[in-house]
Amino acid sequence: MRLNAPVLEIDALLGDMSITIIVCTGAGGVGKTTTAAALALRAAEQGRDVCVLTIDPAKRLAQAMGLSVLDNTPRRVEGVCGADGKGSLHAMMLDMKRTFDEVVEEHADPERAQTILDNPFYQALSSSFAGTQEYMAMEKLGQLRAKADEDGSWDLIIVDTPPSRSALDFLDAPERLGSFLDGRFIRILTAPARGAGRGIGKIAAFSFGLFTSVLNKILGSQVLADVGSFVAAIDTTFGGFRERADATYTLLQAAGTSFVVIAAPERDALREAAFFVERLKSDSMPLAGLVLNRVQEVRETNLSTEQATASAEKLEKLGANERLTAALLRLHADRQRIYTRQLHLAERFTAAHPGVAATTVPALAEDVHDLAGLREIGDLLATRLET
Repeated sequence: MRLNAPVLEIDALLGDMSITIIVCTGAGGVGKTTTAAALALRAAEQGRDVCVLTIDPAKRLAQAMGLSVLDNTPRRVEGVCGADGKGSLHAMMLDMKRTFDEVVEEHADPERAQTILDNPFYQALSSSFAGTQEYMAMEKLGQLRAKADEDGSWDLIIVDTPPSRSALDFLDAPERLGSFLDGRFIRILTAPARGAGRGIGKIAAFSFGLFTSVLNKILGSQVLADVGSFVAAIDTTFGGFRERADATYTLLQAAGTSFVVIAAPERDALREAAFFVERLKSDSMPLAGLVLNRVQEVRETNLSTEQATASAEKLEKLGANERLTAALLRLHADRQRIYTRQLHLAERFTAAHPGVAATTVPALAEDVHDLAGLREIGDLLATRLET
């Protein structure tokens, strides 16, 4: 597919040693995980030391890389390096709760940490609170970058963002979770303890009593007790949530970071991609370009959609002997229609965002399930430059 857009040069991006973080983002179901893994493999085989962080519940990445397990610890993919022996590839899958637990253990003494970890409200928060997965992806990215700075474990981190309802959730969730843990609700619940021993102590306690009596009717006494215990335990533990979120956000704006927006040539996916491109621009975050994934390719022929359909109808009237040829003609016509629709949608995107570099990856006959498949995707990312 030929797009009226600058070319996204994948090998130039991967070979730029000043780029230390690549964030793959886009709507759910557009191939972010596969693209992130393919980019990581290609970079490693070009001599870079790479860690790819995925947030994929299907766990296809582990299978594709030949790993028996993929968890919250980076694991080396054996046998992956450049022609000169340089380069390596590590892969990991975000464990949202385990990452949250690590934050608790790092920022609290052992006794207080255990109190928090055992608290039912914390267990629910760390497992299912809206935005927790996105926030923990940011936390883990910060941890990986800190380790790379400390011991040089890898010089490139590639992040596969969570399969959120909206591509914007990855950037918005840290603010939402940080606001909750550092915000007004927490301050209200901890106000009596902070006011005790001062003139406002009795007033705050009285007000808190009225407040909790209302919550008690709504939530139930046990839930409220769990919340109260959680708040008491985290009063000093999570003061740095907002600071860490801000630090990682700043990291995403730095020159060493580059975003790759991934979309399928479908209306909703390209709408999400357009929103994200605009958000990156408004937040001054560096955008490398767009990968248009799963594009229908059609070989150039002089046979139009209408001609193929008309010919198929004529052959079908001739009898069974011509049905195979008729079926092939209809398949050609269907692919032409898909191609035309996809091209129209892609042209609308490039017209609205003329400065965004792009490349395309054709739809493959089967899913990627091994390193060879990831390598093929990497080759297509780098060589399909008909934009």
